[in-house]
Amino acid sequence: MLIYLLGDVLRIFAGDFEAGKIDGVTQSQGMWLFVACIMLIPIIMIVLTLTLKYPLVRRVNIIVSIVLIIFNLFGLPYKGAYDNFLIGVSLVFNSLIIWYSWKWVL
Repeated sequence: MLIYLLGDVLRIFAGDFEAGKIDGVTQSQGMWLFVACIMLIPIIMIVLTLTLKYPLVRRVNIIVSIVLIIFNLFGLPYKGAYDNFLIGVSLVFNSLIIWYSWKWVL
């Protein structure tokens, strides 16, 4: 989530955005709701990691990380080098979550 937010802040400062648009296309309220839900996934995962029992939290972490990797790969390549770098960092961290979840033994 922090990586996504950093990308958004850098995009604003770089002037690489138009208010209310994604890639020059005006978006609906439904699209902005979808974006908000995507941004909430990392927060929800923290809560679930702290509250779910071991076998279930392991599977959820692996599945959600795979979904986020696929989601991020569909957006590549971005215009800015900073965006591509941040997505690369996100891919690394999601891969680490999958690795640690896979190796997780109690």
